[in-house]
Amino acid sequence: YMHVDPNVKVLATTTFTGEHAPWIDGAIVPVVWKKMYGKGRVFYSSLGHVAKDFDVPEALEIMKRGIRWSAVSLYEEPEMWLSPIYPRK
Repeated sequence: YMHVDPNVKVLATTTFTGEHAPWIDGAIVPVVWKKMYGKGRVFYSSLGHVAKDFDVPEALEIMKRGIRWSAVSLYEEPEMWLSPIYPRK
């Protein structure tokens, strides 16, 4: 879904080194993304496996901004970069 859904806007990626699994060496994977879902907003972040991860100011800022973005009123206009996956009926 992250790689094929045109409504997903990737905000941050990571590149795997292959240190733990050689088959994934060089793979670029989304770690933070957002999208619209109906009239709602979805924000996803795989950052923060442990609370100490948010001692990094940038990681905390990403999370705060994502929560703020997803909490915006459902009645505001959707962002212009979105295009429907399926044609409207």
